[in-house]
Amino acid sequence: MRIGVLTGGGDCPGLNAAIRAVVRKATVSYGDEVVGFRDGWLGVVRDEASPLDVERCRGILPRGGTILGTSRANPFKLDRGVDDALATVDRHGLDALVAIGGEGTLSVARRMAELGVPVVGIPKTIDNDVNGTDVTIGFNTAVQIAVDAIDRLHTTAESHDRVMVCEVMGRHVGWIAIHAGLAAGAAVVLVPEQPFDLAATSDWLKRRHAKGRYASIVVVAEGAKPVEGTLDLPAPEVDRYDHERLGGIGSVVAATIERQTGLESRVTILGHVQRGGSPSAFDRVLATRLGLAAVDSAHDKAFGTMVGIHGTEIGRVPLAEAVGELKRVPASLLEDLAHAFTG
Repeated sequence: MRIGVLTGGGDCPGLNAAIRAVVRKATVSYGDEVVGFRDGWLGVVRDEASPLDVERCRGILPRGGTILGTSRANPFKLDRGVDDALATVDRHGLDALVAIGGEGTLSVARRMAELGVPVVGIPKTIDNDVNGTDVTIGFNTAVQIAVDAIDRLHTTAESHDRVMVCEVMGRHVGWIAIHAGLAAGAAVVLVPEQPFDLAATSDWLKRRHAKGRYASIVVVAEGAKPVEGTLDLPAPEVDRYDHERLGGIGSVVAATIERQTGLESRVTILGHVQRGGSPSAFDRVLATRLGLAAVDSAHDKAFGTMVGIHGTEIGRVPLAEAVGELKRVPASLLEDLAHAFTG
């Protein structure tokens, strides 16, 4: 077979591990040829490709980012984008195309599959918002980075009797915030799934600190929203892909808490540090297993599917199921964990 591979959307730790696994399984186990496309779907549209082999992928397992580059380009939003992409697939004689990405990249993969492109998807996103898999590549590393940061915020907060607000990524979902907040012992976690009332939060923090010296950690996802009418937020800018540029809610939350409580408050915005650096051991293993499974799916002609992990097993789900809606933090989890963020 001749297999293409691309990485699209935001970068995350573990992408190179997935590329490496695809190349090794395809070339060593099946004797396939592999070509990598630059910058996600944009590379398919522009026909920017280069051969990939074991030697090219040597040493990339622990490296963050992606050797193929990435972008959020969508062929369906580019002039002649779809026609050019289909022509590229035909020109290279691709028997399969492995698309490694999140909701946006995999949504394109779904539509391409409907046009006859032999696509197999691999889920990656630090937000962990793709259905059809328990965990996505990059999520575990991002959570650990956030936990390490919050652990350090605890000690400086304790020294000054401060409220420390830590803003983490999470455009539409609060998986990073919930997991990092729970693991690091946060006092408050604010997520997109549940509008927050900052006045109520401030009242509770005042009562908490009135008992003595406290270090209160407030973790807020970048996409968290206040209860309507309770807090004025500036309208976010929009990037060239029509995505809102989020980031900064942590500063608003910290300033409001300080004003409402009189407690000294500081903010740390982790931002893209959560995307960078080496992947965790878990993400290296997950990315490797998903990469191997994607090549098997291609040889089984299981196109239009995505490989995902369920418990400890790797399985396949239709791309339509994976991208039909975002995987949000369920209300039951928010309710079950609420008691862990008090006291």
